[in-house]
Order: sequence, then structure tokens, then C-alpha cells
Amino acid sequence: MTSAERPPHPLRRVDVLGVGVSAVSLPQAVARIGDWARTKERTYVCVTGVHGVMEARRDPELRRIHNEAGLTTPDGMPMVWAGRRAGAAWMTRVYGPDLMLAVLKQAAAEGWSSYFYGGAPGTPELLARRLSTRFAGLRVAGAWSPPFRSPTPAEDAADVQRINATRPDFVWVGLSTPKQERWMAAHRDALDAPVLLGVGAAFDFHAGLLSQAPHWVQRSGLEWAFRLAHEPRRLAPRYLRNNPAFVAAIIRNPPRLLP
Repeated sequence: MTSAERPPHPLRRVDVLGVGVSAVSLPQAVARIGDWARTKERTYVCVTGVHGVMEARRDPELRRIHNEAGLTTPDGMPMVWAGRRAGAAWMTRVYGPDLMLAVLKQAAAEGWSSYFYGGAPGTPELLARRLSTRFAGLRVAGAWSPPFRSPTPAEDAADVQRINATRPDFVWVGLSTPKQERWMAAHRDALDAPVLLGVGAAFDFHAGLLSQAPHWVQRSGLEWAFRLAHEPRRLAPRYLRNNPAFVAAIIRNPPRLLP
């Protein structure tokens, strides 16, 4: 990495339609998360792309949640292009599934433990088993699939107690956007774990339940088309609504690098 490409310290953000997207690379995001694990600083991490930005643009509370996150990483190539257009030449994609693997690799080396919260019944347990096979020495504190509906207050309290009892360093949250961002913000003070990370579809990808797009598709910014072909019923309304609206909005409101 050249001096011109090296990111500043502390981390800066790029204003993308009101959402402060962190101007980071994957190695820097992993390093910052590792710092939080060591110091026990309590925060949460959002990974956001066009869908997250557009949902936050419509919802001031969701926008606040993104902007108060310790990191809001550029999950999609449009976020990277927006950042580079604003002057953050060092910015690269920090894709949720890649971030998860990179952090867990370090966690296995450092002895940090992880709790997996989210996904359909059986998914977090399957995910934990596959990741334990992939990373020798990975410490799994626990895994839990909450009900798809909103939990009752008693169920929610039980979830918090269950997670805290295992004393994890990381809580990985796979509830999809914007549900996972709201959950992290609402539970940040109640959970003792230093870092909460909302990684959405990474649960299904790394559990082997969904196929990831080839790397060349990811780099081209066409991953949405690959995912749409695989999950048309669920994703068509999202993409048909958000993608054209994002392009129109970004033309009217160019991204800017924040101080």
C-alpha cells in the first residue's frame, strides 16, 4: 500500500446519501476490530451496501444507527466507487462474508470466542461446526436461532442472559438488514461482548446453504444480479426498488469525504 493509498488515522467516513460509510480496507477493518477485542471496548459493526443506505435514507433512526456504529463498512462495490469518487483512494470492499472469515482467522489465533445469533433453526449451529473445521482452535461460545417473529420481552431477556453467560468476545448477528442493525443498537448496552457484528447472509454462505457469486462478479458490482437469479422472490422487490433510486439519488447528491 503506497503512502497516497494509506488510510488516515483515525478512520474517516464518506457521506453516501446521509450514511457515513467507513473509508477502510479489509485489513484495516480487521485490525480495528481486533483492537476492540483486546481493549474490551464495546461497539457494533454494520456492513452496508445499496440496500442498507437506501433503507437508512428513508428512516432517520436507522441512519443514526449506521452513523453511530464503530464501523459501517463498504459491503458493496457501489460504496467503494462512491468513496473513491469522494477522494478516499485507499478504500476497498469490506464484504460481510470476507470480514467474518478474516476476523475469525484472527480470533482462532488470539483465543477470542464467538457467539452466532441468527439464521433459520439449525443454521447457526451448522455454521459454527463448519467454521470450527475451517479454523483450528476457533472458540465457539454458543449459537442460537431466534424466532422469525418479534420475540416477547421474556424471550428477549432470555437471549441476552444466554449470550452473556457464555462471555463471548464477538457476537455475530445474522438477521438481515435492517433487522440486524436495529437489534445490535437495541442490545449494545445489555450485552457484555466487546463487538457485535451484523453480517446477514454470511451465515447462509458459510453454512453452505447459499452459493456466493464468483469473485469476478463481486468485483464487477454485479453480485446483486447473481443473488437475484438465486432468490428472485425475496430479492426482486428490494433490488427493483432500491437500485434505480440509489443511482438517481447519488447523481443528485454526490458522495463527500467527511473531515
